[in-house]
Amino acid sequence: MSAVLASLIPTFLIIATGWLCRTTNFVNDQQWAGLERATYVIFFPALIIDTLARADLGSVPVLGVGGALVGSILLMAGLMLLLRPVLARYAAVDGPSFTSIFQGATRWNTFVALAVAGSLFGQRGIALIAVAIAAMVPLLNLLAVYVFIRFAGRPRQSPWEILRSFATNPFIWSCAVGLALNLLVPPLPKPVASYIDLMGRASLAAGLLIVGAGLDIRRLARPGLPHALSTACKLALMPVLAATFAHQAGVGGDDLAVTIIAASVPSAAAGYVLARQMGGNAPLMAEILTLQTLLALASMPLMISLLG
Repeated sequence: MSAVLASLIPTFLIIATGWLCRTTNFVNDQQWAGLERATYVIFFPALIIDTLARADLGSVPVLGVGGALVGSILLMAGLMLLLRPVLARYAAVDGPSFTSIFQGATRWNTFVALAVAGSLFGQRGIALIAVAIAAMVPLLNLLAVYVFIRFAGRPRQSPWEILRSFATNPFIWSCAVGLALNLLVPPLPKPVASYIDLMGRASLAAGLLIVGAGLDIRRLARPGLPHALSTACKLALMPVLAATFAHQAGVGGDDLAVTIIAASVPSAAAGYVLARQMGGNAPLMAEILTLQTLLALASMPLMISLLG
């Protein structure tokens, strides 16, 4: 419980700081737009490249843990896509709002997972989260970009335009660069590695501040079906799916617990930045992120205890 609190309370406080800066107009709209663009194009890609390039994929059960997480993501994504017509017809959920529900149900907060797993299980926990990063980050970004292209209300695109959208998306190409550096390239020179690391660290606070800036407290006080569905799927159903797949793959002990941690963390601030840049319902995404961060204070220890 203490490890979860130590990771989630600072996350929530940074979101609150962003909200305070926006409501007091300490940072104006034009300044937020510049920070958001830099985070989307520079800071988050640097974080992805750094974490994937340095991931130690040879010391832990890559197939068992990675396969369990990939399986749970694909199953959850399929469930969300199946629910899309039902949500549109009976709950009046439009395309941009669906992208927020989808991201909230599938994405994960890498920073919280690293902090909790490292606190509980030391270097092995960190190595296992690195496996999770290698397995989940490329897949989640591919799925998210597809959902935005398909449902965010933009004009229909040709196959070539869709392919170009994938190839030029910062979240996609940074995954490819990070994995290539891990598998094909010797360790980077220390100044270059430090440069990428420092740029990536900037995304930790910047992404959460931007989430807070987009938060509407009045709507958060009256959560609706999109908030409830996305939060229940992410904080309850996702860890159950991951634990089930992990059991089937023979993963147990501390490795199983870290798998559950990776699946039970709240969604990621990157989802809000992506929603802002690609035409999603960004205010709804901010509300889902904040609600999940608060509820995860209780749900994460419960999931780790029950399933691990």
